[in-house]
Amino acid sequence: MRTFLETDRLVLRAFTEADTGHLLALDGDPDVMRFINGGRPADREAIEAHTVPMVLRAYPCLGGRGYWAAQEKVTGTFLGWFEFRPLSEHSPAVVELGYRLNKAAWGSGYATEGARALIHKGFTDLGVERVTANTMAVNTRSRRVMEKAGLSFVRSFTGDWPEVIEGSERGDVVYELTRPDWQRRRQEPTVP
Repeated sequence: MRTFLETDRLVLRAFTEADTGHLLALDGDPDVMRFINGGRPADREAIEAHTVPMVLRAYPCLGGRGYWAAQEKVTGTFLGWFEFRPLSEHSPAVVELGYRLNKAAWGSGYATEGARALIHKGFTDLGVERVTANTMAVNTRSRRVMEKAGLSFVRSFTGDWPEVIEGSERGDVVYELTRPDWQRRRQEPTVP
């Protein structure tokens, strides 16, 4: 399996069809799916027909895929996935950051660690100019990851979603980080 990126505790690698079971377990957890579809577990047919093709899809403008399987570096345990996908087929200038981790990995800093590493790689190696991310306004954990990864709140919006789930009446939020803001923050002295 091809490794895309390593951090102190994570390996982000290319997905393979052999990950179908991992994806089924991840999307089969109602708590994981709470802010995706209200907590309805995915079935094998949906994983095979939609999720696996999505995570295997290549984005030539990034020189590879846009979805990466996350494994714990020491044990090799599958933790979930990260998305770092261009919004335009032909340009890596604007990418969407996303993540979905197993409940057992929540609260351990993995989402922030992976997000920061992807942002760094995007701005230093992949020609990214702006990173965006969005979630439901009530998804405070995901919003906190975005903030800790350096993204800033841009706006709220209310979409006309096909499924109404608890909290959707409060809308969604968009966060972003531009290359100049990222560079400036890296140069600022840290306060002890």
